[in-house]
Amino acid sequence: MAKQYYTTSSLVVGYALCSSLLSIINKYAVTKFSYPGLLTALQYLTSAAGVWILGKLGLLSHDPFKLETAKKFAPAALVFYLAIFTNTNLLCHANVDTFIVFRSLTPLLVAIADTIFRKQPCPSKFTFLSLVVILGGAVGYVMTDSAFSLTAYSWALAYLVTITTEMVYIKHIVTNLGLNTWGFVLYNNLLSLMLAPIFWFVTGEHKLVFAAIESRGEGWFQMDAFVAVALSCMFGLLISFFGFAARKAVSATAFTVTGVVNKFLTVAINVMIWDKHATAFGLVCLLFTIVGGVLYQQSVTTKGNSVGQRGPVSEQPKEGNDTKEFDEEQQSLVSSAK
Repeated sequence: MAKQYYTTSSLVVGYALCSSLLSIINKYAVTKFSYPGLLTALQYLTSAAGVWILGKLGLLSHDPFKLETAKKFAPAALVFYLAIFTNTNLLCHANVDTFIVFRSLTPLLVAIADTIFRKQPCPSKFTFLSLVVILGGAVGYVMTDSAFSLTAYSWALAYLVTITTEMVYIKHIVTNLGLNTWGFVLYNNLLSLMLAPIFWFVTGEHKLVFAAIESRGEGWFQMDAFVAVALSCMFGLLISFFGFAARKAVSATAFTVTGVVNKFLTVAINVMIWDKHATAFGLVCLLFTIVGGVLYQQSVTTKGNSVGQRGPVSEQPKEGNDTKEFDEEQQSLVSSAK
């Protein structure tokens, strides 16, 4: 019993550290290595290779890569790639707080998209109230953002659209294909890695990379940039392991609470380590969006539990579909986005 307790605690602490530090490490990485397309490609390569190697060693089990399955999964991988691509570019032009605010807005758009496109029931009064709190906090943050720039907020809006599309669409695709957790990670990252060169050339980033190498000559290798990229790739793989392992080791509610605490830790660490953060009032607005997310999760979880209690046991939700919070967290677990 004691051994199991310490194992579970280690998994939760590992997930909390990886999740709370991931956005900050990614911001540090794009600050030192200003090539977002190449950075995300390296992250995909690390995650896909890590899953494949660990699978060969027998440390995890993943679905085999099949061309037929890959063709069906390709649209989801494209949406996923766009979400990560816009996320990385957002971190290039804005601070971590701005990223968290727009990330926290996703339940609002997902609720609207579910109602319109998936014909889901309209949100309850409690859920609607939480969405209003999220929106109010986000509006207050934007109005007081001293680092406001059209480029940064263009990427923020693009990220918001793509991540919402992914959260509504990708669950449908994955559910129909019946992939297991690590199969999902492998397909998502491997297919995204195949897409990376296309965007690398379309955006013209390859010219910037080659020009930088040519201009620096023999001094093209920079240790600080290498360390930043290595940390970003490593944490992207670690959060996949700790996130999914912690999700299996604790209840859905405990995992959700950990996810919320992680957001607060991210804000606190971001404020302490450097000056790339919002104003005091902006931070208050940011906290409002996080609190709104907590209320939203409570309303969804309560509703889900009520339905589960009324229905037969055979119809109760399975482990993979307990809460929407896991769907949101999964985007950053699969690769180093969130």
